[in-house]
Amino acid sequence: MSLDPLPRATRSNHRRARPPGSRWRSRLDVKAMPYVLVSPYFLLFAAFGFFPLAFTLYYSLYDYDLTGTVEWAGLGNYAALLSDDDFWRATINTVAMFIIATVPQMLLALFLANALNKRMRFRLALRMSVLLPLVTSVVAVAVVFTQLFARDWGLVNWILGMFGVDPLNWRAERVPSWIAIATMVDWRWTGYNAIIFLAGMQTIPRDLYEAASIDGASQRRQFWQITLPMLRPTMIFVVLNSTIGGLTLFSEPMTFYNGNPDGGSQGQFQTVAMFVYKEAFREFDYGYASAAAWLLFLLILIGAAINFAFVRRIGGTR
Repeated sequence: MSLDPLPRATRSNHRRARPPGSRWRSRLDVKAMPYVLVSPYFLLFAAFGFFPLAFTLYYSLYDYDLTGTVEWAGLGNYAALLSDDDFWRATINTVAMFIIATVPQMLLALFLANALNKRMRFRLALRMSVLLPLVTSVVAVAVVFTQLFARDWGLVNWILGMFGVDPLNWRAERVPSWIAIATMVDWRWTGYNAIIFLAGMQTIPRDLYEAASIDGASQRRQFWQITLPMLRPTMIFVVLNSTIGGLTLFSEPMTFYNGNPDGGSQGQFQTVAMFVYKEAFREFDYGYASAAAWLLFLLILIGAAINFAFVRRIGGTR
């Protein structure tokens, strides 16, 4: 006895009775709908990402200023930048502050995330507290750190004086200004990166740690042999994101010098982003600023590629 409510012939007639375009629409939904759903991102990127890039590249080939002068310059702006001492000084400042800030930031974020990943009381509150520096206003942070690194009455110089170190003029000297700005950057962004690392650690199966504990592996060895290799995709994201943020550093050094894009009396902590801002909105040389922006883009690509290769090696792949 058949339990099928419809005979086979009736089912065939029922399938053939479907509207002619239903199969085409079903196929269209399956193949085209994913592109429709992701299209808003690409439309926004085209409007606010690709178009500004193309527009900047176009004007980097022209001598273009606020007076309306638009003259073909070819690669003249790029050649002038490569022989501009101010641009190279800004580039060295940017790379130096990026290295000083990013290396300690990644290490602190990694170990902070590992600590927050353990069982402890008030764990949720502690995890939320590390994001407090991120929601603090950049201006407020700059005001506080400017006072901390003041030459005559700053807390940092007072502490150094207890160890016999003479007071440092943090805004007038090149390396001390790099350290002060890097400290400001680390204070703001270490917690953010720690939360991302923590999210990556949460995806690592606990069975691996239990098996390692049974085999006698200490927590330190579990961290180096399990956590770091399994965390490689998250580390790649964090390092690339930090590379972009570090090489486009603008707000912290800008507010550290009271909103002046010169980056000190002799440009001792002027970044490339500040150089672009100064050339575009104070000197009104938009073609020159556009060329500097594209060289900054090239610098970001080089830095991202180096860091990507370095993190892949840390993760255990070649």
